[in-house]
Amino acid sequence: MTEHLRDLWIGTYPSAGAGTPAGRGEGVWRVSLDPETGRLTDPVLAATTPAPSFLAVDRRADLLLAVGEDAAGTVTAFRTAGTPGSRTLDPLGTVPSGGADPCHVLLDPSGRTAFVANYSSGTLVVLDRTDDPAAPLGDGPVQTFGHTGSGPVTERQEGPHAHHAALAPGGTHVLVCDLGTDEIRRYRRDPQTGRLTEAGVAATLRPGSGPRHLVFSADGRIAYVTCELDVTVAVLAWDVERATGHVVQHVPALEEGATPAGTPLPSHIDRVGDRVLVATRGPDVLATFAAAPDGTLAPAGQVALPGAWPRHFAVVEGCTVVADQVGDSLTVLRDGAVSHRVPLPAPACVVVA
Repeated sequence: MTEHLRDLWIGTYPSAGAGTPAGRGEGVWRVSLDPETGRLTDPVLAATTPAPSFLAVDRRADLLLAVGEDAAGTVTAFRTAGTPGSRTLDPLGTVPSGGADPCHVLLDPSGRTAFVANYSSGTLVVLDRTDDPAAPLGDGPVQTFGHTGSGPVTERQEGPHAHHAALAPGGTHVLVCDLGTDEIRRYRRDPQTGRLTEAGVAATLRPGSGPRHLVFSADGRIAYVTCELDVTVAVLAWDVERATGHVVQHVPALEEGATPAGTPLPSHIDRVGDRVLVATRGPDVLATFAAAPDGTLAPAGQVALPGAWPRHFAVVEGCTVVADQVGDSLTVLRDGAVSHRVPLPAPACVVVA
């Protein structure tokens, strides 16, 4: 019955790689999850748009933002409408992302701005939100922040690579995971306008770690960071008042003794209570870690996924919905086991509608 369904928006990545044209089922899809059974409805293509590899939803404004992960990066706004099981997307306009290959977008809590991380150019960009229904993102970037630096993994760290933007605990700063420089960059946030001011580096990780995504503990005193290049999760003690962190632990993203089937590349991370979940591509597993009172992590099991290349996931009322990018499927885990799987071309992002 529809009252139990939770609609999800699914962003995708070109099956043939970045820069290839849309047309292979690529776009933003809608699917509905029944959390009581862990089953999904058949996916429906809601909007055809190139390389929407990451999405963000503003439910108050009935708005969805989708990056276009391409060398000529874009962000497209859609108006959402309808009821569970029948929601629709109406395109409202596309603006430049202010850099190359945008891979993440974050909505400011003020509702006035959005922050876009452009991977290849390493830039963080601020877009103003407007009241104009025909141009909700205005004319494009109003602030652009570059960065310098590199890392020891020369083929991946030749320069800065902004991968993920997050709001720091307390809302005073916006943070950026920079895979290319092994840093978490920091920008002071104006709570009224959502505009930013450069504020240096909040944390430096060990060389060659390649920070990708982060999530905070419930009290904001610990940051957990997936490190793509050294295949670990970094645990940082976080000073909320100063918006700084220092590494207290690196724990392997895979269970000890596990034999990777392909190069392991940790991707997304999230937290449910005192458990931290991490997806790793290559071995294609979802690992669970238990947090001790001091925030350090210990392995607490992992699930082998039936699909390939888990790029992103979302936890929805006890179910974990995983985007298997290369496996062309969505996988649902419930009670620690696979409960359902549906085909969908090159899923890259899962967000609740």
